[in-house]
Amino acid sequence: MRLDYQRFVDWADDKIVNYSTRVILTFLLVTAVFAVGLGGVSTEAGTQQFAEDIPAANALERIENEFLPVFSPSPGSTQLVQKDANVLSKQSLLAMLRAQEALEDRNDMYVSETSSAASVVAQTIDPSATTLEEQIIALERATQTDVRRAVRENADNPGFTGTLSNDFNRKAASASSTIGVVTHDLPQDVGGGGSGQSGDSPMTPIQNQAQRIIDAELDADITVFGSGIIADEFGTVVTDSLLIVTPAAVLLIVGFLVVAYRDLLDLLLGVISLGMAVIWTFGFLGLAGIPFNQIMISVPPLLLAVGIDFGIHAINRYREDRATGLDVEEAMTVATDQLLVAFFIVTGTTVIGFLSNLASDLPPIRDFGIVAGVGIIFTFLIFGIFLPAAKVWLDRRRYDWPIPTFSQSPIGEEGSALGETLSVGVTLARYVPIVVLVLALVFSAGAGAYATGVDTSFTQEDFLPPEEVSPLLKSLPEPFAPSDYGVVGTLNFLEDKFTRTQGGSVTIYVETRMENDAALERIYRAGQDPPEEFVSADDRRAEATSIVTIIQDYAEQSPEFAALVERNDRNDNGVPDDNLPTIYRELETSPVGDRASEYLSEDRRSARIVYSVSADVSDDEATVAAREVAERFRGDATATGNTIVFQEVSDLIFESAVTSLGLALGATVIFLVVIYWVLEGLPSLGVANLAPIVVSVAAVAGTMRALGISFNAFTATILSLTIGLGIDYSVHVVHRFIDERRERALIPALRRTVIGTGGALLSSMATTAFGIGVLVLAVLSVLGQFGVLTAISIIYSFLTSLLVLPSALVVWDRIVNDDPDVPMGHPTGETPEETVAEPSLDESNGIDGGPL
Repeated sequence: MRLDYQRFVDWADDKIVNYSTRVILTFLLVTAVFAVGLGGVSTEAGTQQFAEDIPAANALERIENEFLPVFSPSPGSTQLVQKDANVLSKQSLLAMLRAQEALEDRNDMYVSETSSAASVVAQTIDPSATTLEEQIIALERATQTDVRRAVRENADNPGFTGTLSNDFNRKAASASSTIGVVTHDLPQDVGGGGSGQSGDSPMTPIQNQAQRIIDAELDADITVFGSGIIADEFGTVVTDSLLIVTPAAVLLIVGFLVVAYRDLLDLLLGVISLGMAVIWTFGFLGLAGIPFNQIMISVPPLLLAVGIDFGIHAINRYREDRATGLDVEEAMTVATDQLLVAFFIVTGTTVIGFLSNLASDLPPIRDFGIVAGVGIIFTFLIFGIFLPAAKVWLDRRRYDWPIPTFSQSPIGEEGSALGETLSVGVTLARYVPIVVLVLALVFSAGAGAYATGVDTSFTQEDFLPPEEVSPLLKSLPEPFAPSDYGVVGTLNFLEDKFTRTQGGSVTIYVETRMENDAALERIYRAGQDPPEEFVSADDRRAEATSIVTIIQDYAEQSPEFAALVERNDRNDNGVPDDNLPTIYRELETSPVGDRASEYLSEDRRSARIVYSVSADVSDDEATVAAREVAERFRGDATATGNTIVFQEVSDLIFESAVTSLGLALGATVIFLVVIYWVLEGLPSLGVANLAPIVVSVAAVAGTMRALGISFNAFTATILSLTIGLGIDYSVHVVHRFIDERRERALIPALRRTVIGTGGALLSSMATTAFGIGVLVLAVLSVLGQFGVLTAISIIYSFLTSLLVLPSALVVWDRIVNDDPDVPMGHPTGETPEETVAEPSLDESNGIDGGPL
């Protein structure tokens, strides 16, 4: 089965060579259309985008909807993190109260209430001090002895000690840090507090303004922290990373292209084509309504990688054909005859690699796969049709313009030092091909086994800048210097200093008729004999907060309510079993009614239970424990909470990496076998083509473990990406080899292939590896990891295409051809003379490609 595809190639040749002006204008018009879409590109940042359609995340969303009043203004909160030698000294307590008052006095802060350890101390000294102004006066009049006495009186008050750092000293009445809380009631037109993880939070301007107010009015070390601050840095870090990475990548790429092209017009043509590929792709992004997320920061470098490769191969192959004495039209026709097919195969396999990410359950990774796949198709069209047409148009007019021609010679020539270096793999393939393949197999197996230890992670910090930005980046001039970041530092400080209050927790969301007599008993029994990961009391009950604990707490405060509970408690365990609607109605009208609504929905069809988790428990362990407890509710409960959501996303990231790798490998094998069968009548060539890719994927996975890089939201795509980009190098070698093999004996054909194609591959590898590797300069450390891994995968793909693939081709050729000394298609005994004495690439026309 062999398809006569030449008529399609001839049609493209005709348009490129004879209608170059029309082709150029058409592509420029399409570019203008896609440019309109650039204005519609929206952004999406943070962790929330990864949690869509995850059961635990859906349960958490239902909790947020069901356990808050539907028509009331949406609340948000701000933390005031205070540090001092002793935040319980009179001076520090006054500073916290004045910070609370400064925010409360501002209408644009929408403050509904504030709380802090300072307020507790002031009200202990003067119980009548109910306002911040009265509390400040009470503290100002108090002595330090009064303050210490008030602190000691509250040493057993969880509401007081819970706001203090771990180093709280009861005897000395001291602590090094404390947290005050400001609650905001935002009007409906401002919006809710949200999680702050979408990159666009209504709390951002409020909390930024709060920090400015405190800095301007107070001389105290108080840091404003909350969802708005986090959301602000989610968005800022993307912009800062692009501002640093983009100019650096452009400088490196242009520098390498100058060396690769060695001609001003060709350089400009290559850069314009790269720019068009980016405009088309991001214009599509805007027109399709796909949001730009942080993973897509890697899309432009990926397009540059493939575009640079296509551009260098197109120009270099054209120069080779010009060097044989062909004119502009004939040389481009010969070049595109070979390259359009190679580009199509590369595009097909690369798109397969990216589209394999559609199997992911994570929307951002699926969006990345779609955009990258579409971008590669655009790149194929631009560099396969527009660039050759523009090259023909320019070369017809080159000598009419006063622009110097520096060099038109191809990269890598027979007899050159570079050519001899590139052909090392051919020498190995000539003498020990089996040994090379066996060593490659052993290496791949070892690297793959070693790679099974690669970790998987998904944390909020992945999407935030590091606590300490590199001094190199900080020294950059404006506007490239990154912003000042504080979120990760504050998060680390809170985790370190407030283990008691910042420790982990998990939530069980129960969907059942809570008015059934057994509803509360089920919640109570679920907390008995808890998993060891949960914090438990002396009676082997999990430390939890639920509607049951609200009932028990209020029963201790109200004798009348306690009597009601006792009358309806059949087994005397403090949990009512009968008449639950009456119990709930009494709670709703009680002082704890608002608190009860946080754990029992308004329609009484769902409830939530929050369990405390030990500080030293990992997210994975906490998730397993929470699911174990949820199963005690017999299918009516879902384990949720940020800890569990993040762990589920982490699990999906690993599944995505493995699934997309399997799909990419399987689909690539099928595609290559079918395409070589259809185009060349040689299906087995597709298997030989895959040999270097398998080695590269195993090497990349092993390198991840060696460098301590885990699968995360950014690196989850690296294995399928290695297939998508790596196949580029091997396809160019294989397709060139088949063309050469039909004219020459095995080893001369392989040598001519590697020397002719290897130079372009080397230039492409160096340009793209450094161009993508520049992501290491990004403020986001995980983006830097992605850049390093992508650059490494490109280098590995280049090396395996020149060292492993020649041996695979030799073994393949010996299996499918009877005589390696006879060109494919020539009968044995009729070997053309030129297959014995192989002419050099530049023998016929001298230096620099001959006459133009």
